[in-house]
Amino acid sequence: MTQDLLKILCCPETHQSLAMADAETIARLNEQIKAGALKNRGGKAVSEAIDGGLVRDDRKFLYPIRGKIPVMLIDEAITLERHATPVARDPARSQGGGNERSREGQDEIS
Repeated sequence: MTQDLLKILCCPETHQSLAMADAETIARLNEQIKAGALKNRGGKAVSEAIDGGLVRDDRKFLYPIRGKIPVMLIDEAITLERHATPVARDPARSQGGGNERSREGQDEIS
């Protein structure tokens, strides 16, 4: 996935920024998929291995990537609360270059 695409994508539910999941997390999730032990947020068993994933900034959910295409559907997200989820951070994003949309509307809520 290109950095340009990653910069414009955001969580469809909360509009938080997303980061690429690290290879260890993807391998662990694929092991659970192979064992039939992983369900998505919609409660359905995940049966197809994932090529990668986009982790929400709060690290609660991962949106799977299959065939180089991110699946940005809320019910297809994989809950990560039970897992330690490192992400492959983009240095520019960690220096304040993140997705501004992740902060939109938060001032209005406060």
